[in-house]
Formats: sequence, C-alpha cells, structure tokens
Amino acid sequence: MSGFTNQKAAILQLQERTLTKVEPDPMSKKFYLELIPPSMLNNQADVDRLRDGLTSFVGQVTVPLALMSTLPGICRDGDWRLTVTLGRTAGGWLVIGVEPGNTTARHFGLAVDVGTTTVVVYLVDLRNGDILNVKADYNGQVAMGEDILTRISVARKQDGALELRKAVLETINRLISDLTTENEISKAEISACAFGANSTMVHLLLGLESNRICKPPYIPVVNNPGLLAAGEVGLEIMPLAPVYFLPGVGSYVGGDVIGGVLVSGMYKNPEIALFVDIGTNGEMILGNKDWLAACAGAAGPALEGGVVLSGMRAEPGAVEWVRLDPDTGQVQYRTVGGAKPRGICGSGLVDCLAEFLLAGIIDLAGKLKDGKDHYVVVPATETEHGMDIKVMQEDINNLLRTKGAVNAALEVLLDAVGYGAEDIKRFYAAGAFGQYLDLESAITIGLYPDLPRDSMVRLGNSSGEGARQVLMSDQLRQEAEKIATNITYFELIANDMFVQKFSSSRFLPHTNMDYYPTIKARLRERGIIT
Repeated sequence: MSGFTNQKAAILQLQERTLTKVEPDPMSKKFYLELIPPSMLNNQADVDRLRDGLTSFVGQVTVPLALMSTLPGICRDGDWRLTVTLGRTAGGWLVIGVEPGNTTARHFGLAVDVGTTTVVVYLVDLRNGDILNVKADYNGQVAMGEDILTRISVARKQDGALELRKAVLETINRLISDLTTENEISKAEISACAFGANSTMVHLLLGLESNRICKPPYIPVVNNPGLLAAGEVGLEIMPLAPVYFLPGVGSYVGGDVIGGVLVSGMYKNPEIALFVDIGTNGEMILGNKDWLAACAGAAGPALEGGVVLSGMRAEPGAVEWVRLDPDTGQVQYRTVGGAKPRGICGSGLVDCLAEFLLAGIIDLAGKLKDGKDHYVVVPATETEHGMDIKVMQEDINNLLRTKGAVNAALEVLLDAVGYGAEDIKRFYAAGAFGQYLDLESAITIGLYPDLPRDSMVRLGNSSGEGARQVLMSDQLRQEAEKIATNITYFELIANDMFVQKFSSSRFLPHTNMDYYPTIKARLRERGIIT
C-alpha cells in the first residue's frame, strides 16, 4: 500500500473539508437494557423478555434463530444488563448482536467506495458520523483487467466470476482488517456497511452475472440490491450486519454516481447543475430539483495513464502538474509526493495538452508541429529510471479521443433536454481525478465546459461520502433511492448523434470556438488563432 500514503492523507483532508453533518439515524443501532431477571413469579422466556425490553425503543423486533441459542448465556453472564445491536431491514429491525454490559460507546460502521481501480474504506463512528480512519488500496481485480469490459470478459470464463469476486473481497477485507487492528476494535463490532460502486463492480462483488451489462439492451441483474447481510456478501464483520449498496440507474450509471448527486445537493436546488465523474468511465448527470438526466461511457484509460507510453497512476513519482514557458520552452513540473519523476499521470497529461496548445507546440487538431512525434516533459537526467518522460503524438491522439467522448456526451445530454452550456449554473467535479485535475487546463482542452470558475466545485470522493451519508441516515438512503428513480438515462452507444458530436469535438478545445469564449480569447492573445 506504499503508493497510497499520499492518497490517504489527501482523502482525510478532503473529508475534513466536505464532511456533511448528518442527524444520526444509522443502519444499525445500539441500546443498553437492564432487564428484570426471571423468577418463579416472572417466568417469561429469555427471547420474549429481550423483545419486550426493546419495544419502548423501536417497537417490534425480530430475533434470528442464530442468536436465540446464545442469548441465555449472554443474559446471565451480564446479570441481565445487556447491549443489543439492531440492524435495519426492509421490514423493520433485526437483532444482530447481544453483548453483556454497556458497550454503546463502541458503535462502528463502514463506508466503502469500490472503484474500478481503487478501493477506499472509511471507518465511521455511528454515534455521530465522524470518520475515525481510512484505508485505500488497488482493487485486486486490476490484475485481471484494467477496465470494466475486460473484467466482464474474464467473468465469462470458467471460474472467472468467482476469481473476480474473491479478488475484490480480499481487498476489502484486508482493508477492514487493517482498520480494526490500527483502531483496536474487533471486526464483530462493525455492525453496518454502505457501498458506493458502479454497476459492474456491484455485480462482480455480489457474484451476479455481468455479461448483459455490455450487451444490448444493456440490462443489469439489479439496480438496487436493497439491504443484505454481511455474511452473505462475504464481508468479515458482524455476520448479520446490514449492508447497503447505493442504487444505480443502469449499466453505466451506478450507485457511485447517485452518491455524488446526493452529496452535491443538485437534486434539491432550482438551478441547473452538471455533475461529472471522469475515471475509468465517465458519467454525467444534468438537472435540478425538477428533473435529472444522465449518460455515461468509457473515458479513463488515457486519462489515467493506462495507454500512454510514459503514463502511470497517481503514485509517488508521477508527474501531476506541468507548466510550460511559451518563450523559452522550459518545463516546470511537480510529482506526487515530491519523488523523483517516474512517469506522468492523468492530471499531468491534461496539463501537458493545455500547455502545448497555449505555447503553439501543437495545432488545434492536436498535431505536434515541425514534424515532431514526441515532446520531452522530463529529461532522462532528472528521472528515477534514467529515461526521458515524454508525450508521444499517439498519446495526444488517445487523449483527444477520450476528451472528444466526454465532450460529445455532454453535447448529446444538453441537446436531449433542450438546454445549452450557458444554462448550467453549477458544475460539480467528482472523484480523485476531478479533485486534482487543474480546472483551467481541463477547460483549455475542452474536457470541461467553459463556465464561470466560481461556479465549479470539487466534490472529491463523493461516492465514499455518499456511502457515509446513507450509512448514517435512513432519510438520505430514501432520498438516494428517489434520485435513482427520477433519473432519465440516455444510452450513448446506440445514439447516432453521439458519433457525429464525437467527430466534431476532437479538436482543441472544440470545432466551434464560441463554446469556449475564454479560451478563444486566450488563444487569440497568444497569436494561436486570429
């Protein structure tokens, strides 16, 4: 996990800035009971006595058979002073744990963001919603495929789905183990868990068939799995703990996006807002309190460095920030963690493309001038491995295709609802890429729309924060389900207009410069255009 040292710090700082206080109504609750011991004058059965003791708190509860056999011993060991943990179910409350004594001060849950590339697990104090600790690591499935389509293909093979499920569960359970060890708590003390994840990750984690997600008419097995038990999911926490997955909308708009919409608050405001999460996939939600529309498509391999010669993930040594002096050609750069350069990650690549354009190194079609086929960002004398870190013409072409797909998706979405970019009053950038990407660079190349900069908000890991919010609040869980139900999903794969828009958007920042007035003015200032 050495590559996640800086990411962990960044996530913690981000959560300190954006953590929304939620009125605690968590997915599990703890109650301390002092029951009247049985006697010859009071011979009520142990389970019935417990149920009656809980009535004043939550009304009727269900006691599962698995706990009935252990209850008599626990009651007597605690001299009838007990802490009962209840888990939320679709029909009410289930007794999921009973302990002797008063343990209400130790009440823990998990919020988990399962990304295609990374997994982040937050340890949450269910008494108040505070994040006590966080752990992150690469999704173990990466070894079997970098992207969703490859993993769906792997899942079709014999035992493929089983291996993929095992890989991601091992990642999650290892992070849980690290969290419990560091914080000196037992895994059995974790009594609830909420997930934010895209549709494919949910299917692979639950062992559901994922094959139809990528085939017309693109139908997943389930969009809202509801409340499940940790034991059946495979999580190494309290076996009966309720587990909730933020609901999805379709094959490519999953619970991670719904979590982002929830966190942004765009679903309850009158102004039209755009939510964008660009990672291994790119998802967009446009709308306000009256309507929401969504689309999604592949976006991330180029932006994550996956198909770039000198590309790498945002680990120590990755060039993450680049500036270029247009007069001298001198390159300034910054690496993740300040380490010696080893490669270049997505935010650095976007910076390069923007700086190349502004310096006149590439033309509006993204072609390197003077017959060059590459540009050296960091010379071999400054790198860890003694080789140049360079951006190739083919790398630029790949970036343009990715940028064009995102650009075209937004245009299709706007056309579908009858609005223009000028109608967008608030822009939300989600995910790790959105957190560290330079907004000005993203606008310069046309990846983000040319909007007033003060209207643009970085949400960070809104998938994880959305999971924390539904973990802590049943009202917010219900709101997330309403959001998912109210979204109109536009499938891009079958959209002829998307192909047309894609062709016209593979220029910097766009074929129609009027869409990017501030960039047009800057290019004119520098003599790039007339």
